[in-house]
Amino acid sequence: IYCPVSLHQFVYLDELAETFDAYVVGKQDAPGVVVLQEWWGVNNQVKNHATHISQIGHGYRALVPDLYRGKVALDAAEARHLMEGLDWQGAIKDIQASVKWLKENGSPKVGVTGYCMGGALAIASGVLVPEVDAVVAFYGTPSSKLVDPSRALAPIQAHFGELDTYVGFADVTAAKSLEEKLKSCGVPHEVHIYPGCSHAFMNTSPEALKNQGAIDLSLSNPDNFCLCYAT
Repeated sequence: IYCPVSLHQFVYLDELAETFDAYVVGKQDAPGVVVLQEWWGVNNQVKNHATHISQIGHGYRALVPDLYRGKVALDAAEARHLMEGLDWQGAIKDIQASVKWLKENGSPKVGVTGYCMGGALAIASGVLVPEVDAVVAFYGTPSSKLVDPSRALAPIQAHFGELDTYVGFADVTAAKSLEEKLKSCGVPHEVHIYPGCSHAFMNTSPEALKNQGAIDLSLSNPDNFCLCYAT
């Protein structure tokens, strides 16, 4: 189901109202999950993630904000160009607008999840967006220029592959560094590292599907998506 929803985001700096489209799936009045794209953009992969999330447990309402405003990369070079051109602070505002929209439209609580670039933004939202109730990030950590994870306000759960080669961003060293920072923030947190898995192990590529065990494990418990949704 594709439902382009215009979300209003007020940019107080220049007093202009900005809108963006979003992919929304799942039942109304269910807990919400903002699902953040990889560096490719809002492609079928992230839409499939959102659809799958919406069907976990008793169901969620998943929303994918279009951070690239309609642009989708066809190759890695284009994806890198789009990511490097992203206004990360603006993306945080998009996430905040998405969380608020879900709460204003029936979701009692809203978590944020994301993959690669989206994983880094998900963690950042747990620090910078007070309305976020929980974060689940996959193989991505935010730059220190964007945010300090030790100041997290929301529970954070993060998933990484043992063989990830994105040094300083999603490799084991980055995962352990994140864990150390989260220990000092005083909120619930978990960091999981999956043996034998490389980057993007949640995707449906032939290489990623070799990691089906990690995919099943990370999705086997609904609490893996919403650490604080039980109450």
